Amino acid sequence: MKLIAAIATAALIVPTAVNAAPVQHYPAPSFAGAPAPFSRAVRVRDVLYLSGVIGRTADGKVPDGIEAQTKAAMDDIGTTLKTAGSSYGDVFHCTVFLTDMKNWPAFNKAYVGYFPAGRLPARSAIGVTALALPGALVEIECQAFTGAK
Repeated sequence: MKLIAAIATAALIVPTAVNAAPVQHYPAPSFAGAPAPFSRAVRVRDVLYLSGVIGRTADGKVPDGIEAQTKAAMDDIGTTLKTAGSSYGDVFHCTVFLTDMKNWPAFNKAYVGYFPAGRLPARSAIGVTALALPGALVEIECQAFTGAK
């Protein structure tokens, strides 16, 4: 009986160790010449976890207005998705942080157009008092499925 229990336990443990997938990191760009203290994204098995993105212009500045910031953040997310071999249609969940919930309608107007029709991800929205960059009104983080489609 002990032999059967030992074999059954080994059968459960061995596939987990053999099938353990590596973790792939996508480095974030530097900020003001210093390395970023986080990865832009991390892939674990079939899921790509994207760090929160605050929309910025090419020169690193936060644009004026919620729609411009949302578009800049979503464009940045699109770049990360493409780098990882994924797309907006693979995103299954987003978390949105807004400094003013009155910006909700304008945020939605800019956000929904990035996803294929009928493929909007599940989403949470959280009102916050401030974000990491001065003047930032929105931050968006996402998860995308990267396995067989």
